[in-house]
Amino acid sequence: MYSIVSTAIVCGIQSILVQVEADVCDGMPALEMVGVLSSEVKEARERIRAAIRNSGIRLSPKKITVNLYPADVRKTGTVFDLPIALAVLAAYGRIPQEYLEGVLFAGEISLNGEIRPTSGVLPMVLAAREAGKQVVCVPRENIREAQIVQGITILPGENLNQVIELIELFFKGKWENKGDNNNIEGTGMYYEHMEYDFAGIHGQKILKRACEIAASGRHHMLMLGSPGCGKTLAARAVATILPPLTQEEALELAKVYSVTGMFEQREKYFRERPYRSPHHTISLAGLAGGGAFPKPGEISLAHKGVLFLDELTEFQKPVLEALRQPLEERGIRLVRKSGTFFYPADIMLIAAMNPCNCGYFPDRNRCTCSKAVIERHLNKISRPLLDRIDLCVEVQRPVLSELTAKKPEETSAQIRDRVERTQRIQQKRFEGTEILYNSQIPASSMEQWCSLEPEGEKLLKDSFGQLELTARGYYRIIRVARTIADMEESEQIKRSHIQESLLFRSIDRKVWNWE
Repeated sequence: MYSIVSTAIVCGIQSILVQVEADVCDGMPALEMVGVLSSEVKEARERIRAAIRNSGIRLSPKKITVNLYPADVRKTGTVFDLPIALAVLAAYGRIPQEYLEGVLFAGEISLNGEIRPTSGVLPMVLAAREAGKQVVCVPRENIREAQIVQGITILPGENLNQVIELIELFFKGKWENKGDNNNIEGTGMYYEHMEYDFAGIHGQKILKRACEIAASGRHHMLMLGSPGCGKTLAARAVATILPPLTQEEALELAKVYSVTGMFEQREKYFRERPYRSPHHTISLAGLAGGGAFPKPGEISLAHKGVLFLDELTEFQKPVLEALRQPLEERGIRLVRKSGTFFYPADIMLIAAMNPCNCGYFPDRNRCTCSKAVIERHLNKISRPLLDRIDLCVEVQRPVLSELTAKKPEETSAQIRDRVERTQRIQQKRFEGTEILYNSQIPASSMEQWCSLEPEGEKLLKDSFGQLELTARGYYRIIRVARTIADMEESEQIKRSHIQESLLFRSIDRKVWNWE
């Protein structure tokens, strides 16, 4: 007999439907599996045999052929265990084929027949909905992840016998939802658990201003300063002034965490923007993604949120250079023998570094580093990477009077209100386009969105040669000025806005072009 069962495979953060065919006929007893399979899929043969036997199901010895198509897609992972087992049982006539139609199955099977959790369930459920399927059966441990998708019924699988009983009850209309399908899109309090707040940062007006500009327009920022001046604390506090994710953004981010098997990290704070701070010993694959079985890296795990790189000069140079393309394209494409994988990487990069080994340059009265040592330290950051950072701010050590001042500082909630107001201006301006923030304005649309007053335009032209700006740096100054203008609710970019933008652009020249 012949049977067919639907499942899916994850490619990047998208999912492709896969059909599992099974044919049972007389012949030499064997279970053959074909369809461009990886080693772990081929190993499913022994797991399925043991699971069926230990579930108390006895099958007569026959020749079994299982095919997974489309054949031009390499099948990897253990998600095919459950659909293969059901296809074999249906081919034997133990399960009516009509019970399996319109249902997508996914899950790993243990030797005793239990259904174990798998990664990438969310993209699979989304692919099932797009294909018109109404029902998906997943391991019970993955049910909360699957429930994010609305308009589809989720059946929780615990073991092979229970799944067989479950689909029969559902087909006959006897299955009752006992509260399993509670959508989680609204759970989690926004930043309730965050222990960092701008109210805890005393003084540092320039740093706070830079953080607010960066958050308002989603600009990349580099902080230079001596140890202990508050760079790390400011970076952590930036995450608390970002508006919550939209439902669409939260769903896309949840897909990234789903394929990495880290969905539980997003479940409680589903609408909260991520904050990732990898250690400087991270590998290239750890940051950009990849590996033998490609998975998203830290860049993608920070999608729509903050990627903070502390001690920037301590990172390996190839790791830092891998940032250049994702910062421009807001995504990363990995090409491997098994296929091409695309992961989103629309991040807000915040980096912090000491200006030299001792940390006190350019204060030559305190800095003990030689010119050669300073140059080696600074040259760890390439000019092409530096050119992709919108704001550079020199963080000064706070004075005692600021630390002991009784005057209350602005809270993150107060700053976030202004950031949200500024972003609403951008959303209204870019309505109907693919642009979301000022940092994403293409060079070809500068004249349309960034109207400069004559004095501001003249200042920008004069500064182009003085600061030795590249074309990329020139446009980034305009984008930051556009954000500053929006913060002041000014339709036109004024000279003062250009001046402030140049201030945050010239600090890197002060450090890197020293004599």
